[in-house]
Amino acid sequence: MDQVSFEEKNSMTNRRSFIRQTAALLGGMALHQNAQAAFFPSSDITGHDALLYTDSEDEFWRQVRLAYATSPNLINLNNGGVSPAPRASIEALDHYNRMCNEAPSYYMWRVLDQNREPLRYNLAALAGADPNEIALNRNSTEALNTIIFGLNLKAGDEVVLCKYDYPNMMNAWKQREKRDGIRLVWTELDLPSEDEDALVQAYVSKFTNKTRIVHLTHVINWCGQILPVRRIADAAHARGIEVIIDGAHSFALLDYKIPELGGDYFGTSLHKWLSAPFGNGMLWIKKEKIPNVWALLSNDKPDGDDIRKFESLGTRSFPVEMAVGYSLDLHNLIGTARKQKRLHYLKNYWMERVRDVPGIRFYTSMHPKWGCAIGVFGLDEKKGGDISGALYEQWKIHTVGIVWEKLDGVRVTPSVYTTESDLDKLVMGIRSIASKP
Repeated sequence: MDQVSFEEKNSMTNRRSFIRQTAALLGGMALHQNAQAAFFPSSDITGHDALLYTDSEDEFWRQVRLAYATSPNLINLNNGGVSPAPRASIEALDHYNRMCNEAPSYYMWRVLDQNREPLRYNLAALAGADPNEIALNRNSTEALNTIIFGLNLKAGDEVVLCKYDYPNMMNAWKQREKRDGIRLVWTELDLPSEDEDALVQAYVSKFTNKTRIVHLTHVINWCGQILPVRRIADAAHARGIEVIIDGAHSFALLDYKIPELGGDYFGTSLHKWLSAPFGNGMLWIKKEKIPNVWALLSNDKPDGDDIRKFESLGTRSFPVEMAVGYSLDLHNLIGTARKQKRLHYLKNYWMERVRDVPGIRFYTSMHPKWGCAIGVFGLDEKKGGDISGALYEQWKIHTVGIVWEKLDGVRVTPSVYTTESDLDKLVMGIRSIASKP
């Protein structure tokens, strides 16, 4: 990215940019890493987790909150839908937008388009993948549709999937069913579940000698259920079945590397847990599988082995893409393991404080193996949409009502900038709503 010119421009205009403020805040604390080790010799916090360490975890996360332009008038607890970008990314987005509009075709195609390679490399490092297995696009839907419509399947081939998968993915498969005559086989899940064998068997029991693909949602968006994708993937591969993983709600949240999941294909959105600007996604395909997937959009080598064949999007928002690097920097300073631990803690924090509310039920596990940031609850004789509406009208807490399959409740999703005091207000809101007829 064109960081040198960015710094020079800020210096010339003497602007007190958010990038410099945030960098000073985060970088300043990072300088004390060695000193922190001396003060906390018994601490098991190492690597990225040692960066920014303060006197308490609460203080650390309050410092992280300063990196975001959060509203003081609204508590946003729907970060599972779209997360806000940090101040540094917003400032970078503004800078690159202004740059492109000075001479669009020059800056877009001769400058920023060339900077995709460093970004690809840095995202691959987080993903634990070869950069030549990573393609950049706009969201999980685009990434996964690229795979779904690019695979060579014929009439009679079977695909195993679940009605708790994301609707855009189910609709893509239904289109292939209608157009190409493939057969969709649906699993039945009883959620939430902590029974690993039952979850695995729900998929494996549907495998036949005609099964070609199993489609797995790593973290189910409706309720936050984490699926044992590796065990299912291993069982699929033992039968010659390929594995697609929807990682929209797990990438940059759960501490894993993509190849560890055992899939062949993977898609995610970067504007969720990575907090990248809206409209950023990532596609991963195991290197030897790339030639087997046709490019969704036109390319001179649509069946070639270069992952970049999936990036022929025409004119795209280069500023949105280039600002991803700043979100990635903040994520790496926090560390994935530390983020996962914090968000699981916040989910359980509010759930534990309303467990005794009469008529409450949870659709999300409190165990770290089966749930993380997303928590869904319902109240007897109350609809999820009504509860969510009351939380906003009476408490100015933004959540989302969930009515899907066997679920009827409210999805609550904190982020790294969410404080315990925010969730204390949520608890008061839930108790107040539950007490009213």
